[in-house]
Amino acid sequence: MGKYIELKENNFDQEISSGISLVDFWAPWCGPCKMLAPVIDKLAEEYEGKAKICKVNTDEEGNLAAKFGVRSIPTIFFIKDGEVIDQIIGAVSESALKEKLNNVLNG
Repeated sequence: MGKYIELKENNFDQEISSGISLVDFWAPWCGPCKMLAPVIDKLAEEYEGKAKICKVNTDEEGNLAAKFGVRSIPTIFFIKDGEVIDQIIGAVSESALKEKLNNVLNG
């Protein structure tokens, strides 16, 4: 059973340096983030072995949020081999996330 990876400053670069990663910048108090949480969990299971599904708690990891210029949450980055390929700001549908993720995987 796949589970998302909780990213912190000490493991961020190592986790995203190779392969495809979806990184969700979120916070526990954020309503849209709470709505997106079950979708992120589902994607972690569905894409296990194909892409890393990751989360960054912006309350705990403010430096990472600043490094990526995150000004509103949820912000989701699609990263390939350590480089940001695409991003989505705000809560979106599962199908929109899958479409972006599949584009990065197949691109």
